[in-house]
Amino acid sequence: MIFLQVMFGLNIWWVIVIGVAGSILGRYILTLYIPLLAGRFFKQSKNEDVQFLGKKMKEKGWRGQIVIIAYSLLPLPTTPLFVAGGMAKINAVYIIPAFFVGKFTSDTITVHLGKYASEHAKDMIEGALSWKSLASLVVGLLLLCALLFIDWRSLIQKKKFQLNFKIWK
Repeated sequence: MIFLQVMFGLNIWWVIVIGVAGSILGRYILTLYIPLLAGRFFKQSKNEDVQFLGKKMKEKGWRGQIVIIAYSLLPLPTTPLFVAGGMAKINAVYIIPAFFVGKFTSDTITVHLGKYASEHAKDMIEGALSWKSLASLVVGLLLLCALLFIDWRSLIQKKKFQLNFKIWK
């Protein structure tokens, strides 16, 4: 979005609105096909574990929505959120409104900061590969690993932390 806005001098608000709409459409499609892929690649026990986690999240009502908004505001990939939602067979209508609020807010901030950064690019090129960019990558990978390798049913029901690395068929 930042690239298109800067390169073509597009209206910043239209870029944000269209970008967020595209992101929502992409995440919606992801929630539709991920249950099919999860059934083929992950063991039934891992699918049931993530479905259990999704049911617990839905039981929390508005608190689950706050978690989705908060997660969408963080500078972390939101793909794990929708992978979990899709694997848990949560209706996308439950996730998307809260995701929209967080995504619109975070993308608005990001695109405005990107515009500022593009205007001051020369000063910033030196810091392109930084500890922050590497930390974001590591945190995103850790969140995905936590979703896949933690036995959530055991943790929530029995208050027992267990890891299970045998999730592949």
